[in-house]
Amino acid sequence: MSDSAILHPTQFDFPSWDGSSAQGIPQSLPSPDLGLLEQAEQFIGRHIGPNRQQIEQMLQVLDLSSLTELVEKTVPAAIRSARPLKLGSLRTEQQVLAELKGIAARNQVWRSFLGMGYSNCLTPPVIQRNILENPGWYTQYTPYQAEIAQGRLEALLNFQTMVIDLTGMEIANASLLDEGTAAAEAMTLSYGLAAKGSHIFWVEQGCHPQTLAVLQTRAEPLGIQIRVADPGEFQLEGESFGLLLQYPTTYGEICDYRELVEQAHQQGILVTVAADLLSLTLLKPPGEWGADIVVGSTQRFGIPLGYGGPHAAYFATREAHKRLLPGRLVGVSQDAQGNPALRLALQTREQHIRRDKATSNICTAQVLLAVMASMYAVYHGPKGLQKMALRIYGQAHGLAAGIRDLGYAVGPEHFFDTFWVKGQSPAQIQEIQARATQKRMNLRPINELTLGISLDEATTPEDVWDLFQIFGGSNLPLEELEGWAHPLPDLSRSLPPGLMRTSSYLTHPVFNSYHSETELLRYIHRLQSRDLSLTHSMIPLGSCTMKLNATVEMLPVTWPEFAQIHPFAPLEQTRGYQTLFAQLEQMLAEITGFAGVSLQPNAGSQGEYAGLLAIRHYHQARGEGHRQVCLIPTSAHGTNPASAVMAGMQVVSVACDAAGNIDLADLRAKAEQHREHLAALMITYPSTHGVFEEGIRDICQIVHEAGGQVYMDGANLNAQVGVCRPGELGADVCHLNLHKTFCIPHGGGGPGVGPIGVAAHLLPYLPGHPFLPECSGPVSAAPWGSASILPISWAYIRLMGSAGLTLATQVAILNANYIAKRLDPYYPVLYKGSHDWVAHECILDLRPLKKNAGIEVEDVAKRLMDYGFHAPTVSWPVAGTMMVEPTESESLTELDRFCEAMIAIRQEIAAIERGEADPVHNPLKLAPHTAEVVTADSWDRPYSRAVGAYPAPWVKANKFWPSVSRIDNAYGDRNLVCSCQPWLED
Repeated sequence: MSDSAILHPTQFDFPSWDGSSAQGIPQSLPSPDLGLLEQAEQFIGRHIGPNRQQIEQMLQVLDLSSLTELVEKTVPAAIRSARPLKLGSLRTEQQVLAELKGIAARNQVWRSFLGMGYSNCLTPPVIQRNILENPGWYTQYTPYQAEIAQGRLEALLNFQTMVIDLTGMEIANASLLDEGTAAAEAMTLSYGLAAKGSHIFWVEQGCHPQTLAVLQTRAEPLGIQIRVADPGEFQLEGESFGLLLQYPTTYGEICDYRELVEQAHQQGILVTVAADLLSLTLLKPPGEWGADIVVGSTQRFGIPLGYGGPHAAYFATREAHKRLLPGRLVGVSQDAQGNPALRLALQTREQHIRRDKATSNICTAQVLLAVMASMYAVYHGPKGLQKMALRIYGQAHGLAAGIRDLGYAVGPEHFFDTFWVKGQSPAQIQEIQARATQKRMNLRPINELTLGISLDEATTPEDVWDLFQIFGGSNLPLEELEGWAHPLPDLSRSLPPGLMRTSSYLTHPVFNSYHSETELLRYIHRLQSRDLSLTHSMIPLGSCTMKLNATVEMLPVTWPEFAQIHPFAPLEQTRGYQTLFAQLEQMLAEITGFAGVSLQPNAGSQGEYAGLLAIRHYHQARGEGHRQVCLIPTSAHGTNPASAVMAGMQVVSVACDAAGNIDLADLRAKAEQHREHLAALMITYPSTHGVFEEGIRDICQIVHEAGGQVYMDGANLNAQVGVCRPGELGADVCHLNLHKTFCIPHGGGGPGVGPIGVAAHLLPYLPGHPFLPECSGPVSAAPWGSASILPISWAYIRLMGSAGLTLATQVAILNANYIAKRLDPYYPVLYKGSHDWVAHECILDLRPLKKNAGIEVEDVAKRLMDYGFHAPTVSWPVAGTMMVEPTESESLTELDRFCEAMIAIRQEIAAIERGEADPVHNPLKLAPHTAEVVTADSWDRPYSRAVGAYPAPWVKANKFWPSVSRIDNAYGDRNLVCSCQPWLED
C-alpha cells in the first residue's frame, strides 16, 4: 500500500450506482442458500439464531413459501438493489483469525512516550478478563430499565464519585466519548449560559492539539470564536464567555491559574479545566481553585491505548449546572420497598424529549470503559493511585535531572510526568531520534529543536535508563549504575507554591475494601449478577439491534498489536491498522453504495454531526452558505434535531401521515417554502415506525430539486444490508451504527462507532485530523475514533460474506414479522407497510390497556422482568407503545418464549378488565418481584408468591431476580444524589 493510501484510506475506486432511476431493478430475488446454516464449519449458523427447519416453520406461520417471497412483500421493488453484495464468500472462524493476525502483525508495538493525553497503562488482568472480555458486562444495554441494571449503575456511581473526589467538583456525569468531545461540551455549556453577544472562547496554547482541533470544529457552526494564547495574554473583558486551561499542559507544565480564574469570574466568565486525573492525586484539584467545569480522560485508569479508543472521558461541574450536564447522570433513589436504588437521573434532559432544545446531542456514554476505570480505582484505592503517581513523578524528575546534567536545556520548571528537552541543533535532535528508533521508542517532536517525553504507569527502570542513553548517557548496564539519577524531589519544593494536594479523596469504603484479587473478583461478579444481559435472554429493543457479539469477533480487541499502540504513533508503525481501516471502509462502501467512508465518529451522535457538517461545508464551498434549514420528520430520533442545531442549522418539522410515513404533501410544502435556504432533510430508513417507506425516492428527489441534501440515519441498516443500499436510494450521506448492525456490543451504553458514508461530491468534506495532512476538522479526538474495536465489525463481515450478510437481513425481517404475526391479536401492530408487513421491527400498541384496565406500558415493561426479559423500547417513537426488534440472532425457541411471556401478560391484563384481579394490587402494578419480597415473612398480595416470581414454566429453570423493586424516579430527582452513599458499603 502506498503512503498516499495510508494517509487517505477512504479514497478508493469503487463501483457505485447513483440510483437516479429504477432501471436494472430485479423482478425477482435470488433464493438464499439455507444449506449454509447446516455447514458445521461455517460461522453463519452460529450467528443466525433460527436453523433451517425453524425458518421454514416461521415461513409457514406467515403463509410464505420462501425468504425471497418475504423480502418481495416487505421491501418495495423500487428500492431493492440491482446488484448483490461483492464481499467474498463466508469464512471460518479459524480463517478469519489467521487473516486478522496477519494484519495485526503489520503493526509495530513500540514504547511510546508521546503523551498528549494518552498514556500506556497496565490493565489489571482481573478487570480485563472479568469485565472487558466478559459478555456479562459488554452485552448489557443502556440502563433505562434500572431494576435490572443495578450492578452497572453502581459501577457508574463509583465512576462519578471517583471523578468528583479527584477533581474537587460537586457533580459529574457517567462519562463522555473522549477528552476533545468533553471540552467541546464544556464550551457549548458555557456559551449557553453566556450573556447575549458574548462569543469569544479562550484556549491556552498548552492545550492538547487534538482537543483544540475538536473545539474549532464545534465552534464554527455556532459562531463561536476560538482564540489561542498564553494565559497571561487572555483579554477577558468584552465579548468573552469562557476559557479552557490544561492542567498540566500538553508540554507538562504545572501552572498556577488561581489569579486568572479570579479575574475571569469577576467578568462573569466560566472557567473549564482539562485535567489529568492521576496527577490530581498529587496536585490541588481544580475544584479547589475555582474551576467551573473540569473535563478530561480516564484512559490511563486501566484502559488500553487502542490507537485512540474507545476511552471514557469525564465531565464534572458545579451543582448549579446539573440540568445542563451533557450525557447521562446516575443518581440514588429508592424502590417501592423504601430500599436505596439507582437509576438514570434527570431524564427530562434526554434528547428524545428536548429535541432541538437539547443542550447536547450526546445520547450515549462509554459505559464499559467507565466501568473499567472505576474498577481500576477500586482495585488500587487512594493509596495505590498516589503511590503510582509518586513513582511516575520520581522517574520523570530523575530522568529530567539526568538529561539536564548531560548539558541539555530541560523544562518546564514544574511538571508531573511530562517534560521537554531542547537540543543545540536540528542535527542533534535528528541523531537523538535515530537512537530512539534503534531502541523502538517514540518521542514527541515538538519542533526541530525540542522533544517531549511523557512517562506513565508502564514505564520501567529499564525504559528510563534507555531514554537516558538515547540522549547520550552512560552505556553501562543499569545495574552497574545504581543512583545515577537524582533522588525523588520534595513535592513541597518541586511543585508551584500552594498547588500540592492536601485534601483527601476516594474515602468511601468501596475504594478501600477490594484490593485483593479475591475480593475484587467477588465484587465484580456481585455487580454483574444484578444486571440482565444477552447472556440471560434476548433484549428485543426496537432501533437498538441487540444481536450476537460473537466471541471470535471480540478476541482481537485485546491483542497487543491492536491494544497497545498510541494514536499518534508514526504511520509507518501502524500499517496493519491502515490496512484494516482501508478494507473496512471498502466493505462499508460496498454495503451502503457510497463513494467513501469515514471511520472517525465514535458514536452515532458523532456520525450525525459529522454528516451534517459535510453537508454544511459542501454548501459553503459552492457559495451557498445561507442554506441552513434542516427538515426533520416528527418521528425522527431525538438526537437528529439536536445534531442539526449543533451544526448551525434551523430545524423545521415535517409531519407524518396516519401510517407513520413522511407526509409527502407537507414535505413538498416545506421544501418549497424554504427552497432558498434548504440545507438538508434528515430521515431514518426503514422509518422510525418500522416500515419501508415506498416514497423514499420521491422524498429524496423533492429535497434535491429544492437544492438540499439528504441525510439518512442508519440506525435501521440491519434491515437493508444485502437488500438495498442508502446510496442507491438517493441519500447523500448516511451514518452507520457499528454497535448495532455490525456487531460491536453496546457495553451497557457504550462504546459505539458511528462512521459515515458519503456520495462522491461530499468526499472532500469528511472529517480529518491535525495529525494528518490536507484534511478538514475532526469530530473526535483520535484520527480514527475508537480504532481498537473496529476489528469486531471487520471480522463479522469477513465471517458472514455476501451471502451470510444478506441472509442475516432476511432472517431479521422474518423474525420481526413472526413476532408481529403472533402478537398482533393481543397487542395490535401500530404501523405496517402497504401490504401489511413490517421491516425488522414492529410497534405494539398498548395504549388501549390504560383505558380498559388502567395498565401503563411501564407496567408491562416491569412485569417482563419477572419473566426474565428486558422490555422492548418503551413509549418511543409513540407514547404508550413498545417497539420490538428481535434481530437475526435469536432462535425460534427464544422468540416463542418472548411471545408467550407477552401473551401471558395480556391474559393477566384481561383478568383486570374482567374484574377478576385488583386494578391496583396485581402482578403488573407491583412488578418486578424481588427475592426479598417473595421470601418475606408476610405476603399481603391477592395473588400467590409463585404467580409473582415464577409466572411461566421456564422461569423456574433459569430465574433472573431483579435486585430492587420498582424505582421511584421522581423521588430521586427531588433528592438528587449522584455519588456513593454509605448504603453501598454492604
